[in-house]
Amino acid sequence: MLRFLFLIIFFFNSLNTFSQNNSINTISWNIRDFGKTKSTEELEKIANIIKDVDIVAIQEVVSGYGGAQAVAKLSDILNRKGSKWDYIVSNPTKSSKYMTERYAFIWKTKHIKIKNRGSLIKELQDEVEREPLLVDFYIDGKRFSIMNYHSIPHSKNPRTEIKLLTEYIIKNSNSPLLLAGDFNISEDDKVFERFISEGYIPSILNKKTTIKQKCKNGNYLNYSIDNIYYSNDIFKVKSNVIDFVIACEEITNARQLSDHLPVYLEFKLN
Repeated sequence: MLRFLFLIIFFFNSLNTFSQNNSINTISWNIRDFGKTKSTEELEKIANIIKDVDIVAIQEVVSGYGGAQAVAKLSDILNRKGSKWDYIVSNPTKSSKYMTERYAFIWKTKHIKIKNRGSLIKELQDEVEREPLLVDFYIDGKRFSIMNYHSIPHSKNPRTEIKLLTEYIIKNSNSPLLLAGDFNISEDDKVFERFISEGYIPSILNKKTTIKQKCKNGNYLNYSIDNIYYSNDIFKVKSNVIDFVIACEEITNARQLSDHLPVYLEFKLN
């Protein structure tokens, strides 16, 4: 536990927070099975990982009432750590059996504002298995949007729906945009070529974001599938993956939180 806390303190002490340079710190995190199975202790650990950023996009929130409860409880824990937070939980996605989920955003209200609670993109509900959640945020009156998305598993070949999703963004986006989520495909896959050519940039490159069940030869990370893409009217300050596992012997404890690592992006609006 002490090692875990040391890592989180070290990581965020290296960041320039909003109050220092007007940048916005964002995390995208697939928190596996995020619902009533998460204990208070686990939610406390999650809160300690995310408490120093401004906006958190969460995927894989359980579709039942327990998912919304877990997000509310996490927000309450964060509110007792020095800053005021608000949250959004989407309606369940229009998905096939066993694929339905919710999305969530949690953000600090001091600098980040909203004018509505966002919505799932209905135009995509027949095109992708879990239609994404789009929310407009405001900072100093400037609007930027974050789309929260979780693709179908790699075994079901998410390329078709990712192609449709990115084409939708290219056609319809009219403000600085982040596309945050679990894509189940690496950013170097050909399906992202047009999206990137149109000015949408992956915040991390060739960084593994999933946690193995067992450590092998000192390696506990697996696939490069989580990312935050940002439009070219956004300036990236820094980005990384937050590795809260630390060591092979911590895999079991880490996977109680999630089998994915959070992706971190610090940015400014141009």
